[in-house]
Amino acid sequence: MFYRESGDFSETYPADSQTFPIKFDRYRYYAVLVVAFLIIPFIVNDYWANAILVPFLIYAIAAIGLNILVGYCGQVSLGTGGFMAVGAYACYKLMTAFPDVSIMFHIFISGGITAAVVTLFGLPSLRIKGFYLAVATLAAQFFLVWLFNRVAWFYNYSASGQINAPDRAVFGHLVTGPNTDAWAKYMICLVFLTFAGIVARNLTRGSLGRKWSAIRDMDIAAEIIGVNPLSAKLSAFAISGFFIGISGALFFSVYLGAVEVGEAFGIQKSFLVLFMIIIGGLGSVFGSFAGAAFMVLLPVLLKNVLVGGLGWDTALAAHLEFIIVGALIIVFLIAEPHGLAQLWRVAKEKLRLWPFPH
Repeated sequence: MFYRESGDFSETYPADSQTFPIKFDRYRYYAVLVVAFLIIPFIVNDYWANAILVPFLIYAIAAIGLNILVGYCGQVSLGTGGFMAVGAYACYKLMTAFPDVSIMFHIFISGGITAAVVTLFGLPSLRIKGFYLAVATLAAQFFLVWLFNRVAWFYNYSASGQINAPDRAVFGHLVTGPNTDAWAKYMICLVFLTFAGIVARNLTRGSLGRKWSAIRDMDIAAEIIGVNPLSAKLSAFAISGFFIGISGALFFSVYLGAVEVGEAFGIQKSFLVLFMIIIGGLGSVFGSFAGAAFMVLLPVLLKNVLVGGLGWDTALAAHLEFIIVGALIIVFLIAEPHGLAQLWRVAKEKLRLWPFPH
């Protein structure tokens, strides 16, 4: 009975068009922010930060970026891993070339560099779509991994070919390097995820988001009614690349600290982020959060239950994880194409009607 619009009156147009029109939704949103910013940093430990929270926050940023491109604009991309590598290597070059500049600026600039690269590889979308565009972005994935492997300038001519994040601090607290506290890693990733979520939510609800949806539904009809396919598609690629670049920079500098491009940003990374938005829900910012949480928690849950609880072999548990993820993708594509986000929407609708049948 408490989750209803009854008694929620809007007196201005901004109030009527706000993101959470129902008061209960707004309070729940504020409660989540309070817990995330004011409670978790004081209780988080290294295991929770490195195994669950930090990977979830970083993958959620990447999933938001890919969801803008695939879910909202309908442009298929299989190059997410390579685009994350662009953000990682851009951040590394900036950190080593400008050591006195804050890493916050490095991460934002890395996102901008990735946006430019993704926009360049998005140019074929003006002529091709569907399967052919997926192959084009897949080619970008392999080309970028090859480039970062073969051109020694990107890893500063290191003999191992590996890049290592130098120690960097924000407000006097280390956020990169082996001596970084768990709460510091968590907080910097949370700040960027909050920024990405707010920006993506407002973009997708505005005129630009409506243009993306029109292109996704039928690009010819969208062009007839005045939507410019060039600006709509390339803006989706650019904004998607910006978020993916930020996630790649954080993945390298804050989470791993040292990466080799073939292992950290291979084709499996592209499919992992794609699976997140499929399971979470295409065309939904919340679906990006839900899919990232699911794909991060599933391996941890299986490892604790099968390996820690039942004593199964680690390799067997890893194979079972692939089987479960594959089966879930098939189930969601057939039974619920809009993923966990749609299940959440249905649950909220039922809660709004309860206890009445209609």
